Amino acid sequence: MSWLLYLFAIVAGALNTAQSGANVTLNKSLDQPILAALVVAAVGATVYLLAAPFMGLGVPSAEKVAAVPWWGWLGGALGAVYVLSMILIAGRVGAAAFTGLTVTSAIVTSILLDHFGWLGFDVHVAGLWRLLGGVLMIAGLLLVCIF
Repeated sequence: MSWLLYLFAIVAGALNTAQSGANVTLNKSLDQPILAALVVAAVGATVYLLAAPFMGLGVPSAEKVAAVPWWGWLGGALGAVYVLSMILIAGRVGAAAFTGLTVTSAIVTSILLDHFGWLGFDVHVAGLWRLLGGVLMIAGLLLVCIF
């Protein structure tokens, strides 16, 4: 089963890169970055609603809502910043550089989050091999961006 999860993550990564192109094209066509971002959000909300019957949609109790840490509510805002950066930057720097920058920064940030167990992640110590992986990601990013 875990191989299926990895496969889904790989597909999601590929779709994320394709999303950059779709969002850049939408912005170029509309010439309105905020409107393009709103369209992206509306289409995303539609997909969530279509998926709800298959995944379940319930109303959480007041206790569950109250138990969410303050930073747990920021995911939508963080996603919006990412979408806006995609719309405004990806077309200028190219798919490889934009994806390389975002994925590499995500890996480096993930190593920190895992190491310290921040934002609800289980602790996974940033040992030599994880740190080397982060350095190699940075090196690969430099190669992609320079050449």
